[in-house]
Amino acid sequence: MAESLIFRELAGTSRRYWGLLALLAVPLALAAFAYFYIEHYGHIVTGMDNQIVWGMPHVFAVFLVVAATGALNIAMAASVFGKVIYRPVAPLSALVSLALLVGGLALLMLDLGRSDRLIVAITKLNPASLFARRVIFYDVFMVSVGVYLWFLLERRMNRYVKPVAVIAFLSQLFLITTTGLEFGFNFRAAYDSLLYAPMFIAFASAYGTAMFVLILFAVCGWEGRSVSEELSGRLKNLLGMSVAASLFLAVLFLSSKYELLRSRDVARFMLFDGGVYTALLWLGQLAIGGVLPLALLLRSRISRATLAAACVLVVAGGLAQMYVTLIGGQAYPQILFPGLIESSSYFDGQIHPYTPTFVEIFLGLGGVALAAAILAVGLRAVALLPERLDQPAQPQA
Repeated sequence: MAESLIFRELAGTSRRYWGLLALLAVPLALAAFAYFYIEHYGHIVTGMDNQIVWGMPHVFAVFLVVAATGALNIAMAASVFGKVIYRPVAPLSALVSLALLVGGLALLMLDLGRSDRLIVAITKLNPASLFARRVIFYDVFMVSVGVYLWFLLERRMNRYVKPVAVIAFLSQLFLITTTGLEFGFNFRAAYDSLLYAPMFIAFASAYGTAMFVLILFAVCGWEGRSVSEELSGRLKNLLGMSVAASLFLAVLFLSSKYELLRSRDVARFMLFDGGVYTALLWLGQLAIGGVLPLALLLRSRISRATLAAACVLVVAGGLAQMYVTLIGGQAYPQILFPGLIESSSYFDGQIHPYTPTFVEIFLGLGGVALAAAILAVGLRAVALLPERLDQPAQPQA
């Protein structure tokens, strides 16, 4: 880090800060209630069943995990690729990444049904399972980002920042790639495509950048500070390229599904006959999350409010995309015998219904609130915010 950079804690009165934590405690309390309610009565009180095993909590969880990997891009651009403009906000980028990841992983754990038996899954790790191996990727990612953040803030360790940043960058790449391949290696007709790997990398960059910009603007708004036009412009360009790549790969994925005979039926279901999934695909993922923010971001100069609006659209489109991918992919029946019609008392060959319940939504929002609480506590306890963000970046001496 440049010697001239000075970091400090989040400002604001104690009453205002404790008011923020009290506000975040509401969704956290509702999430705790939802968890114990599901734990006591079982998943029968949710909209999930033997066909839809990943419900609304997983929509929030996977979105947070994917956004967490993308939020680190700003820090990696500064420390790995030498982009001086991002150096003042690199610590914030690392903290946002860790907070989002913890929120997502907490949801994944609480949605297991028997989260008290998590220790069994850890001690009896199945190395042949991609799901199990990703536990290792989570650990490596969190440790590498944590060490990177420490080295970033400790002047005596600054000379080791780049090697640690490279390790964090590689773990970031492995984590988001295996997240995409979780779907790509799935035998369900709605998945089963290696395009999920590059598509999720693009999704991560878009969702993570959008979340980081919203958090940066929220922190600056809290303190009444401004962000330099140069930094806002760079973030706008990064978000625009990420959204464009996401939109391109999503269209390529859907086109490839439609062109292949074995997956044409599921593509027709998603694109035309899927009801709520079709509406969320076209209106949510492609229009709100892709075309509209891209139209805003393609302008040469935009205001801070317009950039924030584009970020909100990207986040809304990302949640719609996760719902279509997770819920819609499970709702479409598994093709056990291609070319034949399947019918039995086990819903073979039938589109399966799913309606999320309030407890699932409460649990999902609790993961978001947990990430926000970690950010609030971390920014107040540790000096992570740069003293100035309203001036152009200076090259490191």
